[in-house]
Amino acid sequence: MNARVQDEVDAAAVTAYFVGLQRRIVAGLEAEDGKPFRLDTWTRPEGGGGTSCVLEEGNLFERAGVNYSHVLGDTLPPSASASRPELAGRGFEATGVSLVLHPRNPYVPTVHMNVRFFIARPPAGSNAAPVFWFGGGMDLTPYYGFEDDARHFHGICRDALAPFGPDRYPQFKRWCDRYFFLKHRSEPRGIGGIFFDDLADPDFAGAFALVRSVGDHFLDAYLPIARRRGDTPYGERERDFQAYRRGRYVEFNLVFDRGTLFGLQSGGRTESILMSLPPAVKWRYNWKPEPGSPESVLYDEFLTGRDWIPLPPAA
Repeated sequence: MNARVQDEVDAAAVTAYFVGLQRRIVAGLEAEDGKPFRLDTWTRPEGGGGTSCVLEEGNLFERAGVNYSHVLGDTLPPSASASRPELAGRGFEATGVSLVLHPRNPYVPTVHMNVRFFIARPPAGSNAAPVFWFGGGMDLTPYYGFEDDARHFHGICRDALAPFGPDRYPQFKRWCDRYFFLKHRSEPRGIGGIFFDDLADPDFAGAFALVRSVGDHFLDAYLPIARRRGDTPYGERERDFQAYRRGRYVEFNLVFDRGTLFGLQSGGRTESILMSLPPAVKWRYNWKPEPGSPESVLYDEFLTGRDWIPLPPAA
């Protein structure tokens, strides 16, 4: 999929949708946690701004962040132009919603979701046309794996993409498995979900409809899992393993994550960019779980790139 020349792009409609999506997701999470988010509205000297909604020390969430941003800049950062060098040096407009939820209970998985929209504008005086593309997805990072949870999450991801063709879920699922992979550990970050970038086909309206469907399905994908596991008893052992596995989350976000790199390279707001990091993390030297332990099950049965729901046969 390649970014296309701008053709009847309604950037205002994208912005309005993202603003409403942030509000709906925050309302749903507040109802689940029972504690309100703190709203922090900010502006960017280069142009644009956003609203960061953060909940810390909640009943369900140890830290939860749901960010909306709409920023402008004079030059696309390297992370945004690496796969499209012909756009290097263009000014840009980027808007989106990004969230990461870190629950307190180790039996409730961490989750990430992001939907975003870019316009790369030509230099002043150029006859070149603007170029647009969408990106995003959602993925689940459990500490203790449950097959029912994995099947539910992937089933909702499939449902979100079903109106756009039977090939979309398998394609974006495999893309997610490749993307959320810690190369230096040779290990997936979690059980995946869906991921896509450079989406501009079949046209603006079709790509925007797909992005809306992904955003609209997020709460249905995650909240039933949080409700199912939220009252599971846990102790220090489970919290310790959760903190250890959170270290993998930090490693991925600081080394590989495109959103983090784009934000830092574009001079973004550091507090909003790094709100995705968990509040308590541990690293151990050369540690491995005891064979047959509940912790080893995560590695042996869940961090494997499995197909959690049936995939259609390859064309």
